[in-house]
Amino acid sequence: MHNYLDFEKPISDLEGKIHELKKLAEEDQSIDTSDEVGRLEVRAREAMVDIYSKLTPWQKTQVARHPQRPHFMDYAAGLFEEFTPLSGDRKFADDEAIQAGLGRFRGQPVAIIGQEKGNDTKSRLKHNFGSARPEGYRKAIRILEMADRFGLPVVTLIDTAGAYPGIGAEERGQAEAIARSTEMCLNVRVPIVSVVLGEGGSGGAIAIATGDRVYMLEHAIYSVISPEGAASILWRDSTRAKEAASNMKITAEDLRAFGVIDGIIPEPVGGAHRDPESVIAATGDVIAGALKDLSAKPGDQLRRDRRQRYLNIGRQL
Repeated sequence: MHNYLDFEKPISDLEGKIHELKKLAEEDQSIDTSDEVGRLEVRAREAMVDIYSKLTPWQKTQVARHPQRPHFMDYAAGLFEEFTPLSGDRKFADDEAIQAGLGRFRGQPVAIIGQEKGNDTKSRLKHNFGSARPEGYRKAIRILEMADRFGLPVVTLIDTAGAYPGIGAEERGQAEAIARSTEMCLNVRVPIVSVVLGEGGSGGAIAIATGDRVYMLEHAIYSVISPEGAASILWRDSTRAKEAASNMKITAEDLRAFGVIDGIIPEPVGGAHRDPESVIAATGDVIAGALKDLSAKPGDQLRRDRRQRYLNIGRQL
C-alpha cells in the first residue's frame, strides 16, 4: 500500500480509480476497462510530472522523510558485496542508528558508514529513528581510523533528523563525539565520498558527511536544524515550519549553488520510494566516479584539499 503525501492527492485520486477499475475487471472478465485504465494512467503520470516539477522546499522535506524511501540498509544490500557490520565503540556500547563496517564496492574494498532509520515500528525503535547517540559517532571514528590505517576509501550515507538529544546522550558527551567524528573525517588520508539520502540534519549529519565529495539525492534536504526546530526558535511557533523551510535554503539545488555539495543525484518522478532500484544504481555510479577521481591523489593532498574545501564554503557569498 503506497503512502501518499498531502500534496499528492490528485495522484492518489487517479491511482485509486485505476485500482478500482482493475479490480472490477478481475472480478468480472466480461468487462473491459483497459482503455479507461490507460487514459487514467496517462493522466496520473502527467499529474505526477507536473507536481514534482515544482516542489516547494517544504514538500521536498516531506518527500525526504517519506516512510517508504529507501534507507541505508537498502543501499548497503544493493551497492556493497560482503558487507560485514562492525559493532561497538570500545568505550560504552553499540549504537544501532549508525551502521558501519567493511565491504566491497564493485570489487574494491571500502569502509562504509551510514545512518539507518528503520522501515517499520520495530526497526525504527531499534535504530532510534536514525538519531545516533555518542557511541554511534565513536563507532564511526573507530571505522575511520581503521580505514586510514589500511588505506580503505570511505563511503558515508547520511539520513538522520539529527543526533539524539536525550539526557543520557548529553551526559556521555554527544557534542564532543560529534566534534571528534568531524575532526577524524578531516584528518584521514583516504578518499571520503558522502551522499545525503534523505535528511541531513545538523551535526548529526556533518559528523560523517565531511567528505572530499558530497552529493545529495534530488529531493533530499541538508540543514543545520529541522524546519520545525527553526520555526520554534525564530517565531516560537512550529506550525511555521513551511516558511522556515523556504528561508533556510535546505534543498539540493540551494546547497549546490552555495558550494556546499558537489552534485545532485536525480530521482525518478515521484521520488526515490517509487523506484528504489534505479536510485540505488544511480547513486552507485556517482560514488564510483568520485572514487575513481579521488584515488589518483596522494593521501596528504586529499587531506589538504578536504580541509581547504570546508574553509572555502561561504567565501564566494
